[in-house]
Amino acid sequence: MPALLLSALAPSPAAAAATDASPVPLPSLRATTTQVASGLRRPTAVTAPDDGTDRLFITEKSGRVRVYHPDTGLAPAPLLDITPAVDESGNERGLLGIALPPDFADSQDLYLAYTALPDGAVTLARYRLDESRLEPLLAQPHAEYSNHNGGQLAFGPDGNLYWSIGDGGGSGDPFKAGQRLDTLLGKIMRIDVRRACAPLAYCVPDDNPFVDTPGARAEIWLYGLRNPWRFSFDRADGSMWIGDVGQGHWEEVDHLAAGRGGLNLGWSCYEGLERFEGGDCDPGGQYTEPVFTYSPYTGGCSVIGGHVYRGREYADLVGGTYIATDYCSSTVWALRPDGRGGYEQAEIGEMPTQVTSIGTTVDGEFYAVNDLPGGLHRVSFTREEPTCRVDRAVTAWGTGTTVDLTVTNTGSTPVNGWTLAFPLPLGQTVISDWNTNLTQLSNVVSATNAPHNATVAPGASVTLGYLAEHTGDASPPPRFTLNGDACAVGS
Repeated sequence: MPALLLSALAPSPAAAAATDASPVPLPSLRATTTQVASGLRRPTAVTAPDDGTDRLFITEKSGRVRVYHPDTGLAPAPLLDITPAVDESGNERGLLGIALPPDFADSQDLYLAYTALPDGAVTLARYRLDESRLEPLLAQPHAEYSNHNGGQLAFGPDGNLYWSIGDGGGSGDPFKAGQRLDTLLGKIMRIDVRRACAPLAYCVPDDNPFVDTPGARAEIWLYGLRNPWRFSFDRADGSMWIGDVGQGHWEEVDHLAAGRGGLNLGWSCYEGLERFEGGDCDPGGQYTEPVFTYSPYTGGCSVIGGHVYRGREYADLVGGTYIATDYCSSTVWALRPDGRGGYEQAEIGEMPTQVTSIGTTVDGEFYAVNDLPGGLHRVSFTREEPTCRVDRAVTAWGTGTTVDLTVTNTGSTPVNGWTLAFPLPLGQTVISDWNTNLTQLSNVVSATNAPHNATVAPGASVTLGYLAEHTGDASPPPRFTLNGDACAVGS
């Protein structure tokens, strides 16, 4: 058996400060969006140049980069066009990522991740705007399958460029790439593009974790990833947040302290927190667990990793809070360290359909792009007190647990007919229930009213509960929604 999953996030003063900076309970937050531009053709990423222009750069799958300005809208002419170099066959190929170096205002260089013609090799290139010149720097063959190309690019707080690539596609990690160190598939890389170390067009930092490992690719920073489509760095503490798309049972978010290279995030031995049947496991391996997982039974299909909010406009509401979404469900997830080694979590609204990326302005405000019909949306946050509260009473023994839930209508109008939705910890299976009609799909529970308790007056409560078996984790559900709205969580 592999070793138990390990936590990769050590508490830090910066992390504690981030938690203290945002005292608003997550269920009291509401995320909304306003469309500010249309006419984009399958946008994939959005970023902002730190050059005093207030522009946004938006990549389109075909190979163009478009420009948006809040005063003048979406410019009709692209900033650049590399379509002759891009293989956009298949749903997941194309121009996938963009990153701007800290010296962009002077250098006019930017970095692009794309699948290249003729064979779909996942490619990192520098584009020199002043010369309209594309310079491929590094490529990973990826011809067999068109999916799982990753494609996120971001400069870290150390000035190095980080790049993600998926496991090579197909399903079930057919190349066993996630756990191999001789390939860039299923990895996040870290390279120094400020210098060239011949014959390479870049340099590998001396402190990369596998520079001295025989047979390993020295560029690798993290491994054991399936398809890390979007990751980001927290501006406050340099920690890294990764949204890794799951196989079909679990979507996951990872949170790693700054500088924690060399970690194994588990795929394909694990999908989320669960052993993956038929996966590639090292008997002596140590795997770093995600900080958040959710099942596609919530309606999701592909996690879209976002950012920790560090802007000014909504700092009193969501400062220090990580925001992510899902391509299919459009649910907005809010996560925040709780100061005790865990994470608060809540569903706080919905994004437009098929969001592919969340980006930030230079000042840290959020924008999102969606695949079809191809729009740009400004993200806003408000405080709306929840209209429900759930108190929990747990009795656990051996391999069993009973959970009694008291649901209170804290709103001003009656609830006529209700469904309480919540996740169970991994390994819990409901055996029986009371005062409700309960359905469990994977770890997702939907509990609907019984005939005698369908109406809940303002200030009134209903009680319900269930008996469950567990495989070691007897903890109660961490979050709830009542008729789709997030509830405050009491005891």
